[in-house]
Amino acid sequence: MARKTTTSTPKKSASTKSRAARKEAPASTKQGKPVFRAGTWLAVLLLAVLIGGAYYINKNKEASAEAEATATTEPVFIFGTDSTVSSIEVKPSDGEAVKVTRGEDGVWALELPFETEANQGLVEAAASQVTALKIISEIDADPSIFGFDTPAYLITIEFADGKTSKLEIGDATPTNSGYYVRVDGKKMAIVGLSSIDALTNLSFSPPYLNTPTPTALPATPTPESAPEASATPTP
Repeated sequence: MARKTTTSTPKKSASTKSRAARKEAPASTKQGKPVFRAGTWLAVLLLAVLIGGAYYINKNKEASAEAEATATTEPVFIFGTDSTVSSIEVKPSDGEAVKVTRGEDGVWALELPFETEANQGLVEAAASQVTALKIISEIDADPSIFGFDTPAYLITIEFADGKTSKLEIGDATPTNSGYYVRVDGKKMAIVGLSSIDALTNLSFSPPYLNTPTPTALPATPTPESAPEASATPTP
């Protein structure tokens, strides 16, 4: 009877298993490292865009608010722009007063330094500056600092509604861009240079319609022109 022969599979030794484990170890280590995926970069980029957009919107809001505040700031005038001037008197501190008056017919005439016809264009231009006296800034301090102890000019303005106001002109500002003025002895402010000059110039150059011609004085006889005395014969 023939014997059965069995073939035995050789078992792997311990050293062989350990080498196989060492070969597989690096693969498992690589799989365990954290990966910075594309989705994370996208989230960071989106967050940066949102922050930038919020900053841009806020800056636009601030710019719009400033522009709106500037646009709604209206100029402030000393007198109402719809007021009608009926007379202006300008008296310098060291000179004679000049006064112009609008008649019932709307025609301007000089009253001071003497009564005569007025240049309508020059007076009307000066009168228009009264309602254009715009306040640059208001001031609140000792009036003597601004030259109001002895004002350079006192301008008295009468309006068609019967109201009368007195405008004292003090010193010029340090930058020569305006004058310190005081209204009716109370309110003090800085007013533009050109508007005040248009009024004070009335005292330097009164708006005569025709320049007055000086009256010629009678000629005084000179010794040469005196009649010769008749010679009296001596006896």
